[in-house]
Amino acid sequence: MEPTTQWLEKQAQRTLDRLVPRLESRFAKFVKSHPKEWANYLARIDRNFEKLFSILLHLYKDRYDFFYHLEELLAIVTQSWIDRPTDLKTLDFERESNPDWFQSNRMLEGVCYVDLFAGDLAGIRSKIPYFKELGLTALHLMPLFKVPKGENDGGYAISSYRDVDPKLGTMEELKSLAADLRKEGISLVVDFVFNHTSNQHEWAMKALEGDPDYQDFYRIFPDRQMPDAYEQHLREIFPDEHPGAFSFNKTINQWVWTTFHSYQWDLNYANPAVFISMAGEMLFLANAGVEILRLDAVAFTWKQLGTNCENLPEAHLLIQAYNAIARVAAPAMLFKSEAIVHPDEVAKYIDPGECQLSYNPLLMALLWEALATRNINLLSTSLAERFQIDPECAWINYVRCHDDIGWTFSDEDAAQIWINGYDHRRFLNAFYTGRFEGSFARGLPFQENPKTGDARISGTCASLAGLEKARQEENPAEVDLAIRRILLIHSVILTIGGIPLIYLNDELGVLNDYSYRDDPAKAHDSRWVHRPAMDWEKAALRNKQDTLQYKIFQNLKKLIELRKSKSVFSGSDMQIIDSGNQSVLGYLRTHGSERTLVFANFSEGKHTISANLLRLYGLSYTYHDLIQNQTIPFADLILEPYQFVCLTA
Repeated sequence: MEPTTQWLEKQAQRTLDRLVPRLESRFAKFVKSHPKEWANYLARIDRNFEKLFSILLHLYKDRYDFFYHLEELLAIVTQSWIDRPTDLKTLDFERESNPDWFQSNRMLEGVCYVDLFAGDLAGIRSKIPYFKELGLTALHLMPLFKVPKGENDGGYAISSYRDVDPKLGTMEELKSLAADLRKEGISLVVDFVFNHTSNQHEWAMKALEGDPDYQDFYRIFPDRQMPDAYEQHLREIFPDEHPGAFSFNKTINQWVWTTFHSYQWDLNYANPAVFISMAGEMLFLANAGVEILRLDAVAFTWKQLGTNCENLPEAHLLIQAYNAIARVAAPAMLFKSEAIVHPDEVAKYIDPGECQLSYNPLLMALLWEALATRNINLLSTSLAERFQIDPECAWINYVRCHDDIGWTFSDEDAAQIWINGYDHRRFLNAFYTGRFEGSFARGLPFQENPKTGDARISGTCASLAGLEKARQEENPAEVDLAIRRILLIHSVILTIGGIPLIYLNDELGVLNDYSYRDDPAKAHDSRWVHRPAMDWEKAALRNKQDTLQYKIFQNLKKLIELRKSKSVFSGSDMQIIDSGNQSVLGYLRTHGSERTLVFANFSEGKHTISANLLRLYGLSYTYHDLIQNQTIPFADLILEPYQFVCLTA
């Protein structure tokens, strides 16, 4: 029986009343020398403690040592706050007084691998002028922490959260880079891989040595009894590598839970010591200057026998508890969820008290779906149903990322417009691997299952949009259409609401890089085809007229500048409208008294929007297109192939 709200309130207050004097005794020197700061800190604890207490009580109420762990957690949180650099504490107060700062139309995030983009952290620092030229206000550096040599899942098998990979630099360099970026108005974003560690993490190494405390940091079993029981309900993530969700470790002759790769050991969050230890790692990153944490693999963190161990309620509670901790010790920091699952499940992670930001995999997948079909029905139906979220949160909208494209649309949404989800995914896989006759795309399958036809898609934005095929065939008309497709889908993510994210290299139209096949550590993973090293000689062509790089970069930059100049693109207030044309996506953006009507033609044909429809949305006599910066006489609107317009009265 769950305790009542009233009981929780009283118990939380009693517990806090007991713990505060113990904290003041433990940190007496600081309390005495900084009374005002301490009072502000206690106010933060008071605002967030009840929520934190109720979550931890739910998760760990059966532990005899619950209150010991709770006190240890508060001690770690307090020490972290005391150690927090002064400039970050100043940022905390600024963000607390302006909590919707990330809703601004000026927000633009970029993402890259440190080594592939600039060699190391020093190289990234040298590229700050480039980031500013593009207009970035946030920079996500892909996993850059210490990992095992050889296979490490592209940096997601972390051996230390407090050490940068020596090839890339040092933690001190990362802190310095974060400060430099912050001075230029760019927030540092990194991954927080909290579902698993590598098998070479200090905790895993101690578990291998037989330390029972650290063996309890993971889920380790002496035989197949429990693994078999769990696997009755689990799906296989990487069946080509190992069947099921467990790997046999010869060193300890036991089975270790490894949802992903066998060298990635899942953490055991049923153990409060794990929760506390990971809280310490999180706050260490916050104090290093990280402003946004991308929470990796959020769906898998909690395990419960008899379930598929994905998206369980306790997985949400873990994030909410970490969020409450961040509000106390590092309130400037935001959480960004990475849940590439059914849209219903994605939405459950989006909440001011959980993840303020979330990737929008549905929009990403359906932008490509609409390009393939030249039909926006599934895109507009899904957006009308699923785009609206809590106004205190924001989508991260993107057209590509480091990962594959999974067709994560809802079969229920598809069925509304008489589309069979299974068959449609097979068509999309065929189209984007170039197997469908007439396809413009040149992608590769990832984790393809020949029995079921299931797969995901790898490929750069430009290659998937037709630029690779067009250049191979030396067809100028097709090259033009490919560039139009690239700009069209970026136009949508820049204007639809939320924070646009650019996978750096896409702004230059970089094609697939097939050289990964020559590297044994990468050859089995087609995702490396869209992870090429930045070619800075080609990047320089962005300033040379008539080059591909110039056409894409400069036009994209104009779109970014337009977004930043118009507050109507702040926030996420967006309404899908029926354009009267199955190839034209229409939506209305509003912010305060400002309104903009947007149309996007997802086909290589010309299409017409009736003047009467424009009149119904307040566009009569004449209206203005923000994209072309020209006034248009009132009449039917004719859209050119892949044209995008933003219309105002």
